[in-house]
Amino acid sequence: MNQDPQSYSVNPPVIFHLRQLAKTYTMGEVEVQALRSIDLNLYEGEFVVLLGPSGSGKSTLLNILGGLDAPSSGHVYFRNYNLTVADDRTLTRFRRESVGFVFQFYNLIPSLTARENVALVTDIASHPMHPQEALGLVNLSNRLDHFPAQLSGGEQQRVAIARAIAKRPQVLLCDEPTGALDFQTGKLVLEILERVNRELGTTTAVITHNASIAAMSDRVIHMHSGEIASVRRNPVKLSPAELEW
Repeated sequence: MNQDPQSYSVNPPVIFHLRQLAKTYTMGEVEVQALRSIDLNLYEGEFVVLLGPSGSGKSTLLNILGGLDAPSSGHVYFRNYNLTVADDRTLTRFRRESVGFVFQFYNLIPSLTARENVALVTDIASHPMHPQEALGLVNLSNRLDHFPAQLSGGEQQRVAIARAIAKRPQVLLCDEPTGALDFQTGKLVLEILERVNRELGTTTAVITHNASIAAMSDRVIHMHSGEIASVRRNPVKLSPAELEW
């Protein structure tokens, strides 16, 4: 069943098209169905929030979208290219050029400055921003030469976002990006993600347990037991500053 209530005619171009997507993990004699028959479109330039309890399949779905995992069955199309038939080399190029990842934990290299952490990505990207430009977008122009230990948690997450966007990805995939942050710092990070989506047109998908964050998205995708329970379009989007939790 197609869970997307919107027709192609009223939406921007489709950037991801998922058809009958399923993922099963085998652990000894036990099989766990992480995803079941997912049909979904994600559109160019939109901001999507994925909600659902632990074990609902959110992270598995995000990992498959980003080429970090492969489905057991079904198809994932990125624009018109079928990623499910791509070889390892093609998937590596897809991850390197088209997708930025932001996780709950920042994964910065402690011995490198903020500028150097971002440069790790710009050195291998095809058309990157300068590291200082990316750090400027996340309001860290005054912290270029600070090491992670000299930065707050929120600043470290903003460096991680700068690193993700510096290669100018078409898609930004975020797994609990505010999960380790307090309320005020989390809102600052959400403001950065909203700015990247708005100014760069980067399709952005955010996994969160925090239902309040859904109010800033174009669409809210609720997942349960490996399935899409509902897809809802927000008639009005709130700014991160207006969110309360």
